Amino acid sequence: MSSVRSLVAVLCAAALCAPALPAAAAAPAPRGTEPTYEYKDAIREQLTVETPVDSDADGVRDRVAVRVIRPRTAPGVRVPVIFQPSPYYAGLLDIPNHDDIDRGAGDPAGPPARERRDETILFGGYLDNYFVPRGYAVVFADSLGTGGSTGCPTSGGRNETVGMRSVIDWLNGRAKGAAPDGSPASAAWSTGRTGMIGVSYNGTLPNAVAATGVEGLATIVPIAAISNWYDYYRSGGGVVAPGGFLGEDADILARAVLTRKQPEKCAAVIADLTRRQDRRTGDVNAFWHDRDYVRFAGNVRASVLLVHGLNDWNVRVGQVGPWWAALAEHRVPRKVWLTQGNHSSPFDVRRAEWLRTLHRWFDCWLYGIDNGIMREPRAAVETRPGTWTEAADWPVPGVRPEALPLDGSGGALRLPPGQAARAFTDDPGRTADSLVATEIGGDPGRLQFLSDRLAAPVRYSGDGRVRVRARFTGASPFLTALLVDYGTDTRFAGIQRSPTELDCVAPGIPEDPGCFARASYRLAETPYKIVSRGWVDVRNRHGLWADKSVQQGKFYDLTVPLQTQDHVFGAGHRVGLVLISTDREHTLRYRAGTVVEVDERFSTAHLPLKIG
Repeated sequence: MSSVRSLVAVLCAAALCAPALPAAAAAPAPRGTEPTYEYKDAIREQLTVETPVDSDADGVRDRVAVRVIRPRTAPGVRVPVIFQPSPYYAGLLDIPNHDDIDRGAGDPAGPPARERRDETILFGGYLDNYFVPRGYAVVFADSLGTGGSTGCPTSGGRNETVGMRSVIDWLNGRAKGAAPDGSPASAAWSTGRTGMIGVSYNGTLPNAVAATGVEGLATIVPIAAISNWYDYYRSGGGVVAPGGFLGEDADILARAVLTRKQPEKCAAVIADLTRRQDRRTGDVNAFWHDRDYVRFAGNVRASVLLVHGLNDWNVRVGQVGPWWAALAEHRVPRKVWLTQGNHSSPFDVRRAEWLRTLHRWFDCWLYGIDNGIMREPRAAVETRPGTWTEAADWPVPGVRPEALPLDGSGGALRLPPGQAARAFTDDPGRTADSLVATEIGGDPGRLQFLSDRLAAPVRYSGDGRVRVRARFTGASPFLTALLVDYGTDTRFAGIQRSPTELDCVAPGIPEDPGCFARASYRLAETPYKIVSRGWVDVRNRHGLWADKSVQQGKFYDLTVPLQTQDHVFGAGHRVGLVLISTDREHTLRYRAGTVVEVDERFSTAHLPLKIG
């Protein structure tokens, strides 16, 4: 980061909130914006914005379909913008996943991969109902190749980023807009200050746009979002699927959101994407490198309110750790909410507090109101369902990296009594849950290391890794590490929505009443929980950019990165580390019978822990 950028970051942090808006902007109350505009009177507009790219190669610049809802202000009054982009507004197509999951495993049966069509339920329409009366415009845009936009979807490619950045440019007078009749459409009503927000892909696009450093983007709120696409569809050199979507890849997702008119214009783009994603090796290449936004964190000018569910195995929590660390390195103003939810929004189950926080966040960064939010603790973490704690930073202060030898010499993790074998046999027909379920006892499909029962709670906060010396005899190249909390507790088991109870959070109109089903956690008492997991392909032992053949029976030193996590192991529980090969819900499946032998004398778990 340049010295100028460093100075800007320091000054932003010192100023705490955005600078005051120009005199022509809507004037909020000193303590915050209030509902002063009628939602029913809001101005609703549709237009397209021209981009500088021609991703479908038809000789015409791609155009983004944009919908605007803004308060009916006095003439000359300008308002800031909350912008939610999405490839999902026109729905999803039913595209079959790749059928290459079972690579000689002889077990094609198993739980079917979910269809992507249920993604659309994630995106509630509360933004316009809540924020337009408070003096904000709310903008929705179809990502390139979807809905009313032209161009082609590319699963995080640069053209998608440029498409959504062009909307920011239009809001700041730097890009051309056109009304449905072709006449020019300007955003003279906008202050230019924009906040982007969204869940999942909708939240990934804000990460991507922020990483360009575009002027006018003041803040982003990425929820359950991707920061590095390689770590969404790959891990450790292997093809590793998001939970529940085995066989999906970047090309499948692009086909699923290709809802534009004349989709055949994108045939060549999708074919090129399919080739370049390299599903054969799972290695990093230029395709994936370009979709790693963490590399560009030094460009970020916007503040970041990062939100993620600690039980999200779709967009895994590993998308949080590197992105958060990179933002910290570049002194980006930021806060984090970590919930006990899965692939969901805090609007689902902490609705009132979420709206209060989001309101104050946007007031701070889009209206320049110093409401104190940036002087409050940086991190809010739901350590168990319904129990929230705040911390000055994250990972939580007091956490130390602990090296726990697996040979028991450190006294923390050791083979349980009666487990003499140092090897296990891969069984791709069994799930990770079935392999960890027995707390103590021999199981030929795993190698287990356990702590004693904890005398006091132990908190895991951040990113861990496991260094393992192992040798493989057989077809499977995977080593999977599972961090397990052994101990009965009441734990998150899903989100349930009431069929009858509604919360009306803001004014509405008959076709958009501003009311939403109440939701709550579904809880279950369980004897264990897989807290984190990680994968490595032994063929990528020297790096992720190229694989190297495996010599059967030769020991190799491997590092398995664990997914980012924040979890409290309760007093009386055990910390468990379980090693397996195939992770049935995530990895490819090879022929059963691979024997993995571990030399625990040269194997260590490195875990970020805080005791007490």
